[in-house]
Amino acid sequence: MRWMKPKYSLIYLTTQNCSPTEMIDIAAETGYDCIDARTISMGLPGEKEFDLAKDKALFQETMAAVSATGVTLDSIENARIFDGVDVKNYEMALEAAAKLGARHILSNVWSEDGEYAQEHFGRLCELAAQYGQTVDLEFVTWSAVKNLRDARALLEKVKAPNAGIIVDTLHYSRSRVTMDELTALPAEWLYCLHICDAPAEIPDDPEQLARTAREERLNPGEGGIDIRSVAAAREWAVLGIEIPNKISWEKLGRREHARQALRAAVEYLKG
Repeated sequence: MRWMKPKYSLIYLTTQNCSPTEMIDIAAETGYDCIDARTISMGLPGEKEFDLAKDKALFQETMAAVSATGVTLDSIENARIFDGVDVKNYEMALEAAAKLGARHILSNVWSEDGEYAQEHFGRLCELAAQYGQTVDLEFVTWSAVKNLRDARALLEKVKAPNAGIIVDTLHYSRSRVTMDELTALPAEWLYCLHICDAPAEIPDDPEQLARTAREERLNPGEGGIDIRSVAAAREWAVLGIEIPNKISWEKLGRREHARQALRAAVEYLKG
């Protein structure tokens, strides 16, 4: 499958703790085509909640923002698979997202029990299928599914037609994925590449891995990741800009940070 020119998506962490309506406003002003919103809270310290299913005012504001700007809600996060999860608890979030046009759900796995993860990821795929949505598994370097091999193995076991894989250049680099692994994936599994840069050195400490991922990512070209090769290796419908950076937020604010992140990505990929 060959995609047309990819869309650029403003991924939640780039403007962390901004509401979906704030994200749409920022995206419209700074040149993004769509957004990824965190409407399923991870319960992290300091994390704001934007529950579109329960917050009716926010849902209506988001719908109005989509209509007014043309910026779409491409995806939502984070439908995690963890010990004790009941994926049915995600259904209201999936339904609300579907009403707003979102057709992709980001998930990752935090249970070390492989059979448990397989069963509950499969149930999540079945649930999302009722709303015409895909479930896109992101491998995260310090999670239970920490590399592309793990992610592929899980999808091959689940065999859900609406399951896919999100590739993030940070996790791609830090879990030492090979280009052969990426090019061997079925095309139908891939639609979105999350883009960011980071230092080439890979830390061993999970806390440092998480800190970099959540607040120390760099614009393309500022670090040591060969983003260009990853982007050119496959056809991507969406290029997601996921570049949280605490120093940049404090210096520029969320809006200007998002603008400069997109500009840097576009210029880098031209090269």
